[in-house]
Amino acid sequence: MNDEDKTKQNISYKLEEIRLLLNEADKSAPEMKRALSASPMTETVYRQLLEAAQAIAEIVETRDPCKAEHHRRVAGLAHAIGTEMNLKKDQSDGIRTAGLVHDIGKISVSADILNKPTRLTESEFELVKSHAQSGYEMLKDIAFPWPIARMVLEHHERINGSGYPNGKTGDQLLMESRILAVSDVVNGISYHRPYRPALGVDAALYDIRGNRGILYDPEVVDTCLRLINEKKYKMEED
Repeated sequence: MNDEDKTKQNISYKLEEIRLLLNEADKSAPEMKRALSASPMTETVYRQLLEAAQAIAEIVETRDPCKAEHHRRVAGLAHAIGTEMNLKKDQSDGIRTAGLVHDIGKISVSADILNKPTRLTESEFELVKSHAQSGYEMLKDIAFPWPIARMVLEHHERINGSGYPNGKTGDQLLMESRILAVSDVVNGISYHRPYRPALGVDAALYDIRGNRGILYDPEVVDTCLRLINEKKYKMEED
């Protein structure tokens, strides 16, 4: 078995662990199926779920070393944005979980492409773009108490319809997805990538500010800017 097959197998094991965890929680707590305005699980189950999601993030990052800690940072900032926007705690918890697994579909993309030290060709970029749909397919049948698979599917969509995979526009996107998108972009620009050095937080904030209301949800952008500029949120924090 090669490294790629081992990675896929390890991901499969972790997804099965999550299925079993949620199934057991569902049996002992039928209230999980209530509306998201109510807490869908105990804190203990949620922590176990986060640990499994973090393990998935770490497996994905072994194939894309430049993304080390990326998923944790995205999850942390997205959770902070949701909390600052006064979303229900349960929604913010769901966003954190989605942040940890948002790039799970990249296990279907060649590591050579993920780590290419130069700009991708058009065909290579199309392969990378497929990770959003692939991640959705991997997660859609798991009975999360939040729309995790949909958030993963939509995290590269943009409110003007220029994103992928489906070119959805603002009102068609979950608020959670719009939050995840901004967090992913801020982290992506701030830190090192195989084809360029880290550009820093200031460059990331310049990008989201300039594309406020064009690519990114205005309220999400304003909240992110306030968190980092005024409340001194540090992305290294979880």
